[in-house]
Amino acid sequence: MLDETLTYALIKVMKTHRNQLAAALVPLGLHVGQELLLNQLWREDGLTQGELIARLGVEPPTVTKTLQRLERAGLVYRAPDRERPRVGRVHLTDAGKALRRPVEEIWNRLDQDLLRGFTAEERDLLTRLIRAMPHSRLHS
Repeated sequence: MLDETLTYALIKVMKTHRNQLAAALVPLGLHVGQELLLNQLWREDGLTQGELIARLGVEPPTVTKTLQRLERAGLVYRAPDRERPRVGRVHLTDAGKALRRPVEEIWNRLDQDLLRGFTAEERDLLTRLIRAMPHSRLHS
């Protein structure tokens, strides 16, 4: 039976976790996934759209649509590169920069919720096992 597989259990955990994340991001005016793009800019502001696509490992239309929404929300803006005017760079606005701490707090709280009930040793083991999975190493 499918519902007895590890894949089924993982999908159920991830759906629940994603729904919790979505609900937590609503007050910040964000949709799931937008914070991942912002995170790349929090790490290095002024990336090109191509760099964002490569770092996020998503299709170009996904990044284009996300950037358009984040621009409309006043969280990012695009500007030409000073040295290569044909190259556009994506920059955070002050509002985009200000979201870093609240988003990190949400993600940390969700981590704590996910690991609640596990011993320290079990948390360490689960973390190591998940990070050792082939797919978890993609786009990290």
